[in-house]
Amino acid sequence: MSLIAELKRRKVFKVGAAYLVIAWLAVQAASIGFPAFDAPPWVLRVFILIALLGFPIAVVLAWVFDITPEGVKLDTDASGGKRLFVVAGLLIVLAIGWYFFGQPSFRRGDVATKPVAAPVVVAPQKSIAVLAFIDLSPAHDQGYFSDGMSEEILNALAQVKDLKVAGRTSSFYYKGRNEDLRTIGKALGVANILEGSVRKQGDKVRITAQLIRVADDTHLWSHDYDGNLSDVFQLQDNIAHAITDQLKVVLIGDQKTRLVPVATSSPEAHTLYLQASAIFNRRDGTKYKDAITDLQQAIRLDPDYARAYSRLAALYVVIPSHSDIDVRTAHAEVLRYARSASALDPGLAEPWAATGFSWGKFAGHFIDQREAFEQALKLDPNDVTTNFWFGLSLAMTGYRQRGIALVDRALKLDPMLPNALRWRGILYFYAGDLGRAEALLKRARDLGLPFADLNLADVVEARGDTATAARLAAGSAGWLYTGMPADTAAVVAYGIHGDAAARRRALTLIETYLAKPHEHVPGLLPAAIARLGEPARALAVERSQQTGDTTDFLVLLWSPQGRGMRSLPEFSAFLRDFGLAALWDKYGPPDHCKKIAAGDYVCQ
Repeated sequence: MSLIAELKRRKVFKVGAAYLVIAWLAVQAASIGFPAFDAPPWVLRVFILIALLGFPIAVVLAWVFDITPEGVKLDTDASGGKRLFVVAGLLIVLAIGWYFFGQPSFRRGDVATKPVAAPVVVAPQKSIAVLAFIDLSPAHDQGYFSDGMSEEILNALAQVKDLKVAGRTSSFYYKGRNEDLRTIGKALGVANILEGSVRKQGDKVRITAQLIRVADDTHLWSHDYDGNLSDVFQLQDNIAHAITDQLKVVLIGDQKTRLVPVATSSPEAHTLYLQASAIFNRRDGTKYKDAITDLQQAIRLDPDYARAYSRLAALYVVIPSHSDIDVRTAHAEVLRYARSASALDPGLAEPWAATGFSWGKFAGHFIDQREAFEQALKLDPNDVTTNFWFGLSLAMTGYRQRGIALVDRALKLDPMLPNALRWRGILYFYAGDLGRAEALLKRARDLGLPFADLNLADVVEARGDTATAARLAAGSAGWLYTGMPADTAAVVAYGIHGDAAARRRALTLIETYLAKPHEHVPGLLPAAIARLGEPARALAVERSQQTGDTTDFLVLLWSPQGRGMRSLPEFSAFLRDFGLAALWDKYGPPDHCKKIAAGDYVCQ
C-alpha cells in the first residue's frame, strides 16, 4: 500500500486538519484573553510554540494508534513509518527554528538588544521648529530673555491650526549644539526652521530672525527687528506674522491681527516672568523658591499679569517633590493662583492643567482632577503639558489605554520631553516590552533626567542582572525620599533588587520612619513598600498617609505587578475610600475592571 493511501486509512489527514483548526482558534482566543489578564508577552509566545510543536506530535499519534471497536490500539503494521517520523521530527525542528529565528516580534534577543527603529515620516510643508535664540548681549547674561523671546513666538505659532509646530523641549534641545539643520528637521519632523538671536542692552532690544527650508537649506526670509523692552510683544508678533505669510498658512479670527498677545504692560514684570520660567522649564528644583519670589514680585508690579499667576500655579504643583513644603499648603496656592489666572485670561490652559495635577495628589478628588484636565484640553488640545499630565492621570486611575494614547500624543508634539519619555518607558516595561522601555528610559536620562535610572534598573533586573539593577536604583533617587534618612534610596534599592536580608533592612527603615507622625510622606514610599513584598501594607499606607505624589503607586497598582494588591480583600474598601469607585461610577469602569453595583467593582 502506498504511503498516501496508508495516511488516509489511518485518518492522519483528518487528524492534522482538525488539529490545525482547533489550534488556530485556541491561539486567537489566547491572543485576546492573555492581555486582558495582564499576562506577560512571553506567555503567549510559549502558548504558540506549544501549539506548533503539537501538530507533528498529533500526526505521529494518528499514525501509530488506531481507533477500533475494542478501543485505541497500537498499530505496529505500518509501512512508511520511518519516513513519517523523519517528517515529524523535521516539522518540530522547523517550529522551534521559526520561534527563535523567524519571527522578529517573538525573538526575545531582538527586543532586548536592538534599538526601536523610528518610522520614516515625511514632514508637512506647513511645519516649523523654533530653535532657542542665541544671546548676543554684551555680557551674555540674557539667556533667559532670548529663550523667552523664541518661546513666545513658538507658543503663538502653535495656536495656528494650519501649522505643525515642534514642541519647546525638543526644539530647545539643540541650543548650543552645532547640529546640521537637516538633521534637526528630520529629528523633529518639520520642513522649516526658525533660528535667530537677541541682543539686549539696557532697554534696547534687537531681534534677528531667519526662516530656513530644511530640504535644501534655503533662507526663505530674514529680518532685523529693533525696539525697546516695552515693544517686545509687538516685535514677536511681527516675526510670527512674517512666518505665517511665508508659509502661507490660514489665520482665523483675531489671529489675522494679533498672534502674540500683550501679556503685560510692565517690562520689569515680564523680565521676572522670563527668569522664573527658565527655572521652571529646566525643572531646577533647587531654585523653585527663587522662581516663586520672582513671580510674586511680577504680579506686584502688574496685578493683571495672568501668565505670572498661571506659572505660579504650575510651580506650586511641582515644588512639594523638591522641598519640604507641605503638599496641602502647596495645593491651596495652586488653586488660588490658578483661579486668578483664569479670571484674568479664561483662554489659558495651564491653570486648569496645574489644578488637575494638584487634585490628583488627594484621595477623593479624582473627579475634580479629571474635570480640570478636560477643561484644559478643551482650551488647548495641543498643549504638551496637558496631554502628558492628563494621560498620566488616566493611567493612574485605571484607564491605561486612553492614558497611554495621550502620553503618546504629548511625545508626538514634543518627542524630547524627558519626563514623558520616562513614563512612557515605565508603561512599556509594565507591558513587558523591555526593548522600547530601555530605549525611552535611556533617552530620558540622556536628556537630563538622571532618576530615569531608577526605572531602568527594573529593565536590567528583568534581564537577570540583579547586581547592576541595585546599583542603578541606589544612585538615582535620593531626593525622592525627602525627609527620610540620607541612605534611604540605597537601602530601599538593595531591598527591592537584593536578598531577603536586604529586604528586611529596607522594611525596618521604612517602619521606623512611619512610626513617627508626618504631615506627608514621600510619594515613592507606598510603591516601594509594595515592591518589597508587602502589598497590604502598601495599600494601608497610601490609604492612611498623605503622600507628596500618588503617581508611582497608582500606576504600579494597575500594572501586572500590582495584581497582588488588586486581589487583596481590602482592595474594594480602598477603591471606595480613595475615591476611585466614585470616579468610575461617573465615567465608567476602567480597563480590566467590572462594575457589580454602584461603588462596587471587581478588577482583574
